Amino acid sequence: MEHIAQWLVDIVRLFGYPGLFFMAFLESTFVPIPSEATMVPAGYLVHQGEMNFWIALIVSTLGCVGGAIFNYIIAYHFGRRFLNAYGKYMFFDHDKMAKLDKFFASHGEISMLTGRLIPGLRHVVSFPAGLAHMNLKKFCIYTGIGGGLWMATLLLVGYLIGGNKALVKQNMPYVVGAAIAGAIILVTVYTIRHRKMTQRALKKEESVNDLAA
Repeated sequence: MEHIAQWLVDIVRLFGYPGLFFMAFLESTFVPIPSEATMVPAGYLVHQGEMNFWIALIVSTLGCVGGAIFNYIIAYHFGRRFLNAYGKYMFFDHDKMAKLDKFFASHGEISMLTGRLIPGLRHVVSFPAGLAHMNLKKFCIYTGIGGGLWMATLLLVGYLIGGNKALVKQNMPYVVGAAIAGAIILVTVYTIRHRKMTQRALKKEESVNDLAA
């Protein structure tokens, strides 16, 4: 893994921003490459004056969105066909597909935003979105926001302590934990707000029905 990580760093150093875009793209697909392996060193290159923070952030976020769209397109065009043929062997029937469609129609935005902050989930969260045919514009916007937040965090870690690999290794679990905590807070706030909005809508509907009666 150390040799692979060093190879990734060398790509970013050698090819600059295009290399950063490529690695962010690859990391955002189903390829299990940890984003910190390239983004933390990129942050250190920013500290060294070899890269610009904002350009690195924009390029890596675009790469993140690009890789996510790649997964989305695969699931969008082939996912339902695959599940129609083999879903019964995975206990995934039409009812579950309908529930997935309904979920992403109502909660796709928060799912994409928070999903980009959670390790492991970042690589696969685009697949159910494509499978459910989530609105592509919303998919890109919220994937970009969530991915951008995570990329900015890793760049800052690299900028502040990227020159000390031992310190990076020691502190990354805390960074990941903070990202997960942030995602949980966002989901909690969203859930409370959505529940209140639903209750208001029900009360309004009841009032209209009472007046009609």
